[in-house]
Amino acid sequence: MDLALTSGNSRFLHTKINIRMVFLYFLIIPIFASSSPSHAVSYSPPAGQAGSQAIPMNDPAFLYWASGYKDYKTGKNVDSVWQTPALALGAASGTSFDIVSLGEGGQITLTFDPPIRNESGWDFAVFENAFNDYNLELAYVEVSSNGIDFVRFPNVSLTPDPVSTYGSVDATLINGLAGKYRQGYGTPFDLSNLSGQEEVQSGKVDLSRITCVRIIDIVGDGTCLDSQGHAIYDPYPTFGSGGFDLDAIGVSNGAPYPEGSENEIPAPAPPEKEGEAGFGGQSGCFIETAIN
Repeated sequence: MDLALTSGNSRFLHTKINIRMVFLYFLIIPIFASSSPSHAVSYSPPAGQAGSQAIPMNDPAFLYWASGYKDYKTGKNVDSVWQTPALALGAASGTSFDIVSLGEGGQITLTFDPPIRNESGWDFAVFENAFNDYNLELAYVEVSSNGIDFVRFPNVSLTPDPVSTYGSVDATLINGLAGKYRQGYGTPFDLSNLSGQEEVQSGKVDLSRITCVRIIDIVGDGTCLDSQGHAIYDPYPTFGSGGFDLDAIGVSNGAPYPEGSENEIPAPAPPEKEGEAGFGGQSGCFIETAIN
């Protein structure tokens, strides 16, 4: 059999191949594109920029600060010099040193007397000690009215790739997580954003009398997930004062957001199916901690 192709047949064959390749391109590319999170959404920018929700530590809206702590569990890569929980009590210092480090995957619960109330506007703010607007260490925020049952704030992280130890995180891709802003500026949380959660609806968590706020460090290697199931990336690994560095938590019992900011930017709802993102349908990650 003669397998030689004439010039005309050769052009026809190449044309057919090119058409098939174009067809496959348009068939396959949307599959890959749909697997990555959309970055069309933009959340509150860093402190000092137009539209930022960052709360300065000297804001007159602060009525009082955390008065106690419990359940301090350190994660990995935190030296003993940074393990003084009492430094997270009282007003924010806005410095790099007057903090308690959680370590990678660690956590702490701060207590409040009187309890935090759910009023109009933001109800409390969490302060970290980031030395600039981009080297941001993040944490989940949970609240409880009885110290036993906690509910986590819905959150989103659209950082697309792993972040090195001294790498950058874009605050406009982060919402519902503590640590969005540099030292001296708190991330505000509105208890109203939890009103639809199962723990609140069932009465396990009473938003009118929150006595505990739990901060859980996010291990930034992508093993922790946000409320939509996206991998969360922040500087990793970190050493010495590893993980989230808590300065303070201040209470307003309802205060307006900064003038010019986009008021109450909504965080996405948790996944509809239980277990899609972490534990029990909430965002989460698997961590190992040691109790001191």
